[in-house]
Amino acid sequence: MAWLTGLSGAGKSTIAVLAASMLREDGVSVSVLDGDAVRQGRHNQLGFNPEDIRENNRRIVELCSDALGRHDVVLVPVISPFRVSRAAARNALGEQYLEVFVKASLTEVRRRDPKGFYRQASEGRLAGLIGVDPEVPYEPPESPALVLDTERQDAPACAMELVRFIRQQLH
Repeated sequence: MAWLTGLSGAGKSTIAVLAASMLREDGVSVSVLDGDAVRQGRHNQLGFNPEDIRENNRRIVELCSDALGRHDVVLVPVISPFRVSRAAARNALGEQYLEVFVKASLTEVRRRDPKGFYRQASEGRLAGLIGVDPEVPYEPPESPALVLDTERQDAPACAMELVRFIRQQLH
């Protein structure tokens, strides 16, 4: 199970989808629990304040536990900005939890801004943006199992690196 954490726009979901496709080609059963998709569906009543973010992450851990029983690999692209939430996921999921830091600077994700969130935040139309709003900081992992630097490698190269890493874990 790879828990992909990083700022919005770092490339977590893109990398997870590409990696899942590559793994499926090898006959591996894969589930992708995308943080955005989960939030828009099952957890749509939660907001973006620190308490709701922690609760969303806690609920995603429950979904992971269920998915791990049905799939060889579970990929979880979710911002999960707080170290304490990621530590709780690690504690709940045990040795199956592998933290992957999808690294991109705030400058770079502002430049990419695929969903327009950073522009909206700079215009004062979006409060609580993780990594921008001081109330909701992004706390980078201190010792991730893998770092995928999306400023130095494109998404397909990062996905290949993730797949190699996962294959090592499976064997």
